Amino acid sequence: MFRGVNAFGGHRTVRVGRERLPAEGGAVLAINHTSYVDFTYLGISVRDVDRRLIRFMGKVELRRNPVVRWLMWGCRVIPVDRSAGHDAYLAAVEELRTGEVVGIYPEATISRSYEIKRLKTGAARMALEADVPIVPCIVWGSQRIAPKGAAKHWGRTGTPVMVALGEPVPPAGTPEQLTETLHAAMNALLHEVQDAYGDHPAGADWVPARLGGSAPTLAEADALDAAGH
Repeated sequence: MFRGVNAFGGHRTVRVGRERLPAEGGAVLAINHTSYVDFTYLGISVRDVDRRLIRFMGKVELRRNPVVRWLMWGCRVIPVDRSAGHDAYLAAVEELRTGEVVGIYPEATISRSYEIKRLKTGAARMALEADVPIVPCIVWGSQRIAPKGAAKHWGRTGTPVMVALGEPVPPAGTPEQLTETLHAAMNALLHEVQDAYGDHPAGADWVPARLGGSAPTLAEADALDAAGH
């Protein structure tokens, strides 16, 4: 399924650090969120190479779209009903304890600035309760295809997408401390991936303001989200 999405767009997926994903046992994959389709590239990277299926967590509202509903079913997504979020949390912890890899977006929403937003503590709480590591993950380039609040570019674009896994973070400390450690690890990995990705054209809407692009700053993006835009 993931492979078909990648082939449709002719995208070039570059994988970095895949050996950092534990070969067996549970793990939380903490993923940055810059696009509606970034999960597909991570799924390709892990499934094709390591034969591990990532159990992504996804909002139950997404099932209203028949295509997305089919994708969620095929990917064995753990549905998140925000009116009963604790049920999804318990389901994810149970999957981790049975040795599954659970993918979560700790930012909880797409980052329009393409920077790492403030993280929720859910990923840390899951890792601590299930006693499994958190693996930071950065997907970069997918915001050129299906970003939030900017033009989408479907079809055979040949867009390069990098998927990088960082060093596993052990489950230690309080949820708040572990979340702070995770944020620092994700931010450092994001900068490494951006350096390795190549040219970031000045003024491009997919390039962060920090790198000379026209994407909103982190503060501006937070204001847009707060206003419901």
